[in-house]
Amino acid sequence: MKLWVLRHGEAEPHGSNHHDSERALTAHGREEVLRSAALLIGQPLTAIYASPYLRAQETAQLVRDALGFEPEIRTVEWLTPETDPDKVAEQLVSVSNVLLVSHNPLVGNLLSYLQHGAGHPPEKVGTAGLAEINGDELLIGSMKLKGIKHP
Repeated sequence: MKLWVLRHGEAEPHGSNHHDSERALTAHGREEVLRSAALLIGQPLTAIYASPYLRAQETAQLVRDALGFEPEIRTVEWLTPETDPDKVAEQLVSVSNVLLVSHNPLVGNLLSYLQHGAGHPPEKVGTAGLAEINGDELLIGSMKLKGIKHP
C-alpha cells in the first residue's frame, strides 16, 4: 500500500480575530503547494482526504485542480492537527494510494508512528512538505518512508 501525506502550504499567521481553523494560505503558500502537487502527477491516486480546516481545504483543492483529479475531496475530522496517529491508522486499513492533507503535529507524528510505532520523535515536515510512505500492508511500525520532499 502507498500513502502520500501533504502538510498544508504556508498560512496566514494566527490572528486574534481568526480561529486557527480559518487561517487561509498565503500567496507563497499557494506556490509551495503547486510545486508539491507537481510531484504527484502520474501517481495512481484514488482519493484525496483533507482536514476541514481552511488552509488544508485550499491545499487539497489546489492539488486536485493541478492534477485534474476527478473525485471530490473527502473532508474528514480525523485529519485535524491534534488527532492521535492511531485514529488515522484505523481509517486507513482498507485504502491505498490516497493523499492525506493535514497539519503538524499530526503529519510528523503519523509518519513516525507508521514507521516506528508509538513513542518516537515526529518526522520534521515543513509547509507543503510531501511524504511518501509505503509497505506491503498497513502495519504500524513497519512502513517505509520513501522520502519527504519540500518545495
